[in-house]
Amino acid sequence: MILSFHPIYEGNKNIICAGRKPDASDLKEIRKAKAVILPQGCSEELYRMAVEHCPHVFPNYHTRFLYPGKLNQASLFSFHKVLFPGTRTFSHLESFLKDNGESPGKLFDFPFVFKFDWGGEGDFVFLVRSQTDFAGVLHRAEKYEKTGQKGFLLQKFIPCGGRSLRVVVIHDQLISYWRTNQGNAFYGNLKNGGVIDFDSDPDLQEAGKEAVKSFCAQTNINLAGLDLIFSQEEKDPTPFFIEINYFFGRRGLGGSESYYSLLIRGIESWIKTRGLNL
Repeated sequence: MILSFHPIYEGNKNIICAGRKPDASDLKEIRKAKAVILPQGCSEELYRMAVEHCPHVFPNYHTRFLYPGKLNQASLFSFHKVLFPGTRTFSHLESFLKDNGESPGKLFDFPFVFKFDWGGEGDFVFLVRSQTDFAGVLHRAEKYEKTGQKGFLLQKFIPCGGRSLRVVVIHDQLISYWRTNQGNAFYGNLKNGGVIDFDSDPDLQEAGKEAVKSFCAQTNINLAGLDLIFSQEEKDPTPFFIEINYFFGRRGLGGSESYYSLLIRGIESWIKTRGLNL
């Protein structure tokens, strides 16, 4: 039996777990299943229940839950020795101020990138051009910590012309496209005015997809949108890993309907590779 918790994918049996915790009835069905299909928004509790009681679970979110947030993603990139911008992580503001005061001078020259631990698709990411900018993001960090949100990183700025490469992984499918802003603006994501470009620099797109394919083979990530950038200062640039998005926009995939078609195709291919059938 193929058990699906995904509202779009129809298995032999479908269960909706959104808005509630998994319970004994879910566990009973998981134990009977040969494979379990989970939604992108599944909780860690549901994921753990599935992987502990069923031999085949899609998507593989082991890495997602083991390395949550941007700080842990930096550790993940370092562990797997993939190229990513020089990064210093801080679990809270006090740990930064204790060693550095209110100046980043010991760590990075201006400009550099400041990222809070949470958020995706370019949210809570800032280009720090001056000490005034830095004072502003530190003030933000102080305010966020009062609400219980902690953690940030400083990262070397890579001049990429306001352009990033999104590579979407859906099992054995890799879809790539550029997200570009006019005028070399810092943000290259669609939410902040970026445009989609499928055609430019196919050689760099292929290099990015190969890097992502290798990384996913190591981490078993099989449903995510990974962001890469290429330095304008290099003649033959190597992709820098920037971020993993387990929730990602669908405009670059042709919208929700197109994405769901890709997802269903990926799930069915995943089922087939495991010798299973509906």
